[in-house]
Amino acid sequence: MFQQLKNLFAGKSEDFRDLIKNGAQVIDVRSRDEFNGGHLKGSTNIPLHELPNQLNRINKQKPVIVCCASGMRSGSAKTLLASKGYTVYNGGGWSSLERKLKTT
Repeated sequence: MFQQLKNLFAGKSEDFRDLIKNGAQVIDVRSRDEFNGGHLKGSTNIPLHELPNQLNRINKQKPVIVCCASGMRSGSAKTLLASKGYTVYNGGGWSSLERKLKTT
């Protein structure tokens, strides 16, 4: 029963390494200054407030992983992109996502 509750509230854990290996794009929705202070190699910076006007920079045919500092802004980005028909995953904080991608 505990595992069922954990699955219900934790949600499905994505294999971000596999998603990237299969062509997923990583969109970092932090500010430019935050992004310039450190980011995931290969990610694209589109600040959250600019995202609605920058959708043309994101390939709708490929999965999208959004990240930010903590997962809050990327959650908002996920909602927006999903409403526009993108296949999107919330990677949470960029440094946490980076660690997940390095884990074997």
